[in-house]
Amino acid sequence: MKERRLCEEFSPGYYGICTVGGMLSAGTTHLAVTPLDVLKVNMQVNPIKYSSISSGFSALWKEQGPSSLWRGWSGKFFGYGVQGGCKFGLYEYFKGLYSNVLVDQNRTFIFFLSSASAQVFADVALCPFEAIKVRVQTQPNFAKGLVDGFPKLYKTEGLAGFYKGLCPLWGRNLPFSMIMFSTFEHSVDFVYRSIIQKRKEDCSRAQQLGVTCLAGYAAGAVGTVVSNPADVIVSSLYNKKAENVLQAVKKIGLFNLFTRSLPVRITLVGPVVTLQWFFYDTIKVLCGLPTSGGLNRQLREANVSS
Repeated sequence: MKERRLCEEFSPGYYGICTVGGMLSAGTTHLAVTPLDVLKVNMQVNPIKYSSISSGFSALWKEQGPSSLWRGWSGKFFGYGVQGGCKFGLYEYFKGLYSNVLVDQNRTFIFFLSSASAQVFADVALCPFEAIKVRVQTQPNFAKGLVDGFPKLYKTEGLAGFYKGLCPLWGRNLPFSMIMFSTFEHSVDFVYRSIIQKRKEDCSRAQQLGVTCLAGYAAGAVGTVVSNPADVIVSSLYNKKAENVLQAVKKIGLFNLFTRSLPVRITLVGPVVTLQWFFYDTIKVLCGLPTSGGLNRQLREANVSS
């Protein structure tokens, strides 16, 4: 018996489900790891004081209390929820669009272009929330959260203050998103083709979600290494440790750009991305839709190159 679906793939309803799924999965997972994010940002801004994960947590707990570990939670939940909705929903839309328009391009190029296009819009939506979140996490007297943070930042820096870190944010998230989505798609294909050796359609939903988790962790780990320099620069700019990107790079140093807070970012991002994909695909499955990745019908028809 054919499985009942709420809507057909690549319909407006389908993109709506992807957007809602991305919003819920990204918002909840980022909220859950807020303490690690607080530590990460403080390690980037003050690496001498917060030199390791254990000593960093200890310093924050002793000096600012346990509540400090949840500082900026509203920016994480709402900001990354909005970003996740745009990122996943628009990725699915652009992937279908480019697959039909760029029929002679290989799949990797389609994945790169689709994820980059989606991320541009996603970061525009995220940037104001990120500006408040970073300040709340590293400047205890700045504000308590979004409600008092938004008017305070607007009063002191104007509209430009909300988008001061947009270019570095693009510099961090565009390569991360491109690598993450492409790695995920190819990892899913690899697992089905070379390990399970069955078509996705012939696997149970539990097996499909298991593949989603494996591919999601691989995608998160690879993307984290690529995006680390831009992430360090973003924190430096928001906390006025540098006036511009070039000054930040000069002050931080090339080696530190790639290594500062990298262990905590891998600890943070790997599970977050895995859970995001798992929750996202679970929502799709509950709506009667197939899990993400692999050669879906639209890509099969539009692309014959690999």
